Amino acid sequence: MIINMKILVINGPNLDLLGEREPGIYGSETLSSINDGLSLIAQAAGAQIDFYQSNHEGNIVDKLHECRKDTDCVILNAGAYTHYSYAIRDAISAIKIPVIEVHLSNVHAREEFRENSVISAVCAGTIAGFGSYSYTMALQYALTLKDRPEGK
Repeated sequence: MIINMKILVINGPNLDLLGEREPGIYGSETLSSINDGLSLIAQAAGAQIDFYQSNHEGNIVDKLHECRKDTDCVILNAGAYTHYSYAIRDAISAIKIPVIEVHLSNVHAREEFRENSVISAVCAGTIAGFGSYSYTMALQYALTLKDRPEGK
């Protein structure tokens, strides 16, 4: 079955260092490797997938605004911005397309401050704690959105 949709994966601060940054927590896979795997899944489904990474909050807000007219779903790992960026939260709320929050680690089993996500309430859902498979699960869900009323 070919799914005609466009998905954007946005990665926030420090995720460009995956594979070398705290591999005991985040694994040894690089961001490029994760993106390659997601590309294969999207291609097999006939979906277009694009990737964006920034260490800067405003750039992530700008990218969310930019994608609002031509993207069907966003998969977002906001990194540390998850816990305090009301600007990213407001951008998610403003764009009115489904955003799936992902985290490589189980944020609820780590430092107390990581348990709070200011973006979760405006996201379609959250997947955390499964390493790079968190992204795969988010993509698999995103690919079902065309069949759901109002993309939810």
